[in-house]
Amino acid sequence: MSTDTGFADTSVALHLREALADLFQVDEITVGRAGQVRLRGRLLEPAETAYAKAARRFEPLGYMPLFRREGGAAVVIALPHRLRTSPSRNWVGLLLLGLTVLSMLFVGAQMEGWDPLRGLPASPWAGVPFAATLLAILGAHELGHYFVGRYYGVPVSLPYFIPMPFSIFGTLGAVIRLKAPPTNRRVLLSIAVAGPLAGLAVAIPLLIVGLRLSTVGPLPPPGTGVLLEGNSILYALVKRLMFGRFLPGGGLDVNLHPVAFAAWAGLFVTGLNLIPAGQLDGGHIAYVLVGERARYLSLALAVALLGLGVFVWPGWYLWAALIFVFGQTFATPLDEITRLDAKRAVLAVAMLVVFVLIFTPIPMVEL
Repeated sequence: MSTDTGFADTSVALHLREALADLFQVDEITVGRAGQVRLRGRLLEPAETAYAKAARRFEPLGYMPLFRREGGAAVVIALPHRLRTSPSRNWVGLLLLGLTVLSMLFVGAQMEGWDPLRGLPASPWAGVPFAATLLAILGAHELGHYFVGRYYGVPVSLPYFIPMPFSIFGTLGAVIRLKAPPTNRRVLLSIAVAGPLAGLAVAIPLLIVGLRLSTVGPLPPPGTGVLLEGNSILYALVKRLMFGRFLPGGGLDVNLHPVAFAAWAGLFVTGLNLIPAGQLDGGHIAYVLVGERARYLSLALAVALLGLGVFVWPGWYLWAALIFVFGQTFATPLDEITRLDAKRAVLAVAMLVVFVLIFTPIPMVEL
């Protein structure tokens, strides 16, 4: 054992070694200046179960373990503190939820027309179908993350909705906050995919309902300033199934009912969340598949989105910049040795396929 600190730290290192006696064959111990202890050697049982036991045994000693692999050897890094989480500000979440509901109602009511005398939407209640649909999709998405995180014992916040009354959706979406690192890649994947899957489980049936309430009619003439929603592969196929043709086409398009437009918005937002970069759901999925090499994927995506901004839709400039600046940081699990099993690897790849199906290259076209 090598050490550059005093006898007390050496004694703690020996206690940590004893705590791992049946889990980890220790070949080398290094004690650092901040009290950090590194134990290098070989695991004696699968990392997933060994980590749970090590965490329980380290806690009374005032330490938290990290499992890493370096140069072919397993390394347990003992950090001299317990995992602390900040309390959630539920009142902030409730306030933002209330403001977001009002914001969505305002935007949805505008779709039903304005009162020319008051300069306001004709009826605020006219926005209920749009607001209820989009709120259901976004809420299902975030609660999917929340409940799966709680199931695995990862502390997460309740959803924080972001109101934006003068945007096309009335919101910038919603987020939850991981208040501690996930245990391993399997847990991170479960949390990451739960949101999009829950959101899609709500969005797709509501899209079908909304399209049944919609009608097909002539495209507005150019120069009217009307915004047309773009097609993803999935959205185009659902419209083909519902109306027997690909739309827009032949001078015709769907006049969307507010429920259909809100469901389309839910699919669009889910596609953005599945972009495989950084702290997005897709970024978590990419990380559990390829680890630190996901950084190269993020950079490639930033370049690809820049190209889409040049040739397709200028809104991708902003996303390219955000991913270039923030897309290199990932949620690193406490146990980095445990890898995905075959079923979870297939699920991760399937979610990247879902991203391709619902990504909308041209979100909006103005006539």
